[in-house]
Amino acid sequence: MKFENISDLRVLVETARGGSLTAAARVLEITPAAASAMLKRLEAQVGARLFERSTRAMRLTDQGQTLLDYAARALELLEEGASQAASEAGALRGTVRVAAPSDLSRSLLLPWFDRFLQQHPGVHLALSVSDRVQDVRRDAVDVALRYGALADSQLIARPLCITRRVACAAPAYLARRGVPRHPAELAGHDCLTLHIAGRREVRWHFERAADGEAVSVAVEGERSVDDGSIAHEWALAGGGIVYKSAIDVRASLRSGALVALLPDWRGQRYALHAVLPSHRFMPARVRALVDHVAQCCAALVAEEAAMPGHPGWVALP
Repeated sequence: MKFENISDLRVLVETARGGSLTAAARVLEITPAAASAMLKRLEAQVGARLFERSTRAMRLTDQGQTLLDYAARALELLEEGASQAASEAGALRGTVRVAAPSDLSRSLLLPWFDRFLQQHPGVHLALSVSDRVQDVRRDAVDVALRYGALADSQLIARPLCITRRVACAAPAYLARRGVPRHPAELAGHDCLTLHIAGRREVRWHFERAADGEAVSVAVEGERSVDDGSIAHEWALAGGGIVYKSAIDVRASLRSGALVALLPDWRGQRYALHAVLPSHRFMPARVRALVDHVAQCCAALVAEEAAMPGHPGWVALP
């Protein structure tokens, strides 16, 4: 079978990712009517319905799922071939779609991305900033930067660095409410809690540096949020104690705007990964960006190691 238009396959892929023709049309920058016509043409060519349509969503048929698997691989191969050809010509080109947590983006990633784009003017960055865990296989994402353990063992993950969560608060809050000396004392403080993966994290974990004793404490507070950067801002304003990745709050800790608490205890260990949908079809521009972020993480580790009395908040995996 000879497909008349490769763009028809793109409509199939983006409709499956977004769940609707409207979502596919938005990504492909065409009208929903044009997307619908292209999908109908593709169905006529293969002689089968590819989606079950309803008023609320579009669900792949068995035939649609089969074609989707091959179409996604074929489009990735075409994109990789074009990327490799451009790379061999001496320049990286195209768009890299990145998903990253909000506070990490603001605290570290933006200047790193700026340097990468200056080095590769033919590359465009499409950055999705959210603490929602995005599906790199389903969503329009080339690479996702994620903290913590990975629930999906089928994903390809490159470890970038290791950090720990740190309980910290503004001097104004500590002057008003006192400084906790043991994790158990956090139960009597206003704690700023985060919603991660749809669940409010109200239990904070610590281990004593001297002997490894583990403590888990239930915390409460009048504020919770699903955006890490807002929790950071609340802490800076004296709204309570926050428990976040040390990378996210590193600048605030170094400036004294936030104070690290419980120096005899270590917070939960946290790995930062670059999560990719595939090794085989990774475009050169995506590989170059991931390499750049890894190099920046290594430089961050070296910078902290050179500081007198450095706290060891970040290390290489």
